[in-house]
Amino acid sequence: MNSTLNPSLIQEFEVAFEEHYMQVLVNPDRKIIICKLMADYIPIDDFKLSFEKIGELVKEGNFEKFIFDKRSLRAFHQPTMEWYFIYWKKEMLDYGLSVHRKILPAEKWFEKMVQIAKDQILQNYPENVISKLDIKYCDTIDEAIVS
Repeated sequence: MNSTLNPSLIQEFEVAFEEHYMQVLVNPDRKIIICKLMADYIPIDDFKLSFEKIGELVKEGNFEKFIFDKRSLRAFHQPTMEWYFIYWKKEMLDYGLSVHRKILPAEKWFEKMVQIAKDQILQNYPENVISKLDIKYCDTIDEAIVS
C-alpha cells in the first residue's frame, strides 16, 4: 500500500502575532493572512484593536487573501460583524486585500445568524464593497488556502 503523508499547508505560515483571542499567521509568498480565533466570544473593542493590527500587516505587505477561522466562536455579535464587514473590509480593499475565505463554527444556527446579519448589512449599507470581493466559505484552513 502506498500512502502519502500530506502535511497541512498551515506549516508554511509564520505567526505574526498572538493575543488572548486570536492568532494571526502570514505567508508573504502566498500573499495570505490567516486569523484564527481562539475564544468563544471577543469583546468588540478587543476585536477592533486586533483587526487594526492585522490592517497594519496588510498595509505593510502585499497581501491579497484573508482567511478568517471563526470555528471557536459560540456567540454572534452583530455590531462587530457590521464594523468588520463595512469598515475594515472596505479599507483593506484599498490595499489589495480582495479575497476572503471564512470558516464558520459547525453549528447551523451560527451560519443562519451570519446570513441574516449579512442581508441586513447589505440592506442598510447599499454602497458596500461586497461586489468587489471574492468571498467563499470553507470547511478547513487548507481548503481556504488553496481556494
